[in-house]
Amino acid sequence: MVCLRCSGAVALLARGDSRFCSTRCRVAFHRSLPAQTLREIPRWVRWSADKVPLRVTGGNASSTDPGSWVSWEVASSSSVGVGAGFVLSPADSIVCVDIDHCLDRRGRPERWTRDLLDKMPATYVEVSPSGSGLHVWGHADFIGGRRTGDVEIYGAGRYITVTGQRFRGCGVEFANLDDWISDLLK
Repeated sequence: MVCLRCSGAVALLARGDSRFCSTRCRVAFHRSLPAQTLREIPRWVRWSADKVPLRVTGGNASSTDPGSWVSWEVASSSSVGVGAGFVLSPADSIVCVDIDHCLDRRGRPERWTRDLLDKMPATYVEVSPSGSGLHVWGHADFIGGRRTGDVEIYGAGRYITVTGQRFRGCGVEFANLDDWISDLLK
C-alpha cells in the first residue's frame, strides 16, 4: 500500500483500511484545495467516515438546509469528520458525475472508464475518497440524480465528498457536460 498524499511506499497506520502513512498526511490530503469554482461558493459541509454530511461544529448537516453549510475556508479548517463536501444546488448548474470502481490498484482507469473519459470534454476531475473512483465536475442543465451502472449523475439536493486530488492531467475549469451526460444516459 502507498499513502494517498505522499505516495510513499510505507507501512500504513495500524488500521487495515488506512490510506495514509501519518496523521500529517491525512490532514494535509483533506485540506488540499479543490477547484476554484467550488471554493468560491459557500455550500460546504464536512463528512463522516460513513459519508454522512456533518456540520463543522458537529452534528448532521443537510443537503437541503443552507443553515448547515459554510464557506470553503471554514469547512477546510474544521477537524470534524474526515473531509469536506460540496452541496449541489440548481442555482448554478454545477453537476458531479460519480464514477465508481473505475480505477485499478495503480490508479489507472479501467478499459470501460477510458472510453467514457475519451468522450468527456476537458473539465475538473478528482479521485474519490475510496481511491477507486472519480468525480467529474462541470456544468449541465441537470437537476436531481440518476444512476446508470457504476455511474451516478447529480445536480441538486446532494452533497459530494471532495478530495482535492486532481486526476491526472484533468482541467482546472468546469466544462459544459450537457452533451456528455446525454450520451451517458442513452
